[in-house]
Amino acid sequence: MGHQTVTWDRPTADCPVEVALAAISGRWATLVLRDLMRGPRSFSQLRAGQPSLSAKVLTERLESLVAQGLVSCSRSPGFPVRTSYSLTSKGLLLRPLLEQLYRTGEALLGEFPDH
Repeated sequence: MGHQTVTWDRPTADCPVEVALAAISGRWATLVLRDLMRGPRSFSQLRAGQPSLSAKVLTERLESLVAQGLVSCSRSPGFPVRTSYSLTSKGLLLRPLLEQLYRTGEALLGEFPDH
């Protein structure tokens, strides 16, 4: 028997797996999404939930999630303006993926307790 080489097609932008991974990519994205799964949050509530997350990075992450159509941003009229972030119906589609990633991480931690 000869050696058989396995080749993988390069992922494309319209590959469903790549689309799902892109939606949760970026440092802190999964934690921001997780917090928003609990319901609408203000910027300060999101910051309080992740104290080591800088305001700059949180702003960048929220802008990216809004641009992807996963999060909506609403501002209340008046002063001071209140900003609220919430998941869109598209963002809510990520719940099963995040839950499965959590379960997989737990299982991996259980199998490799030294890590």
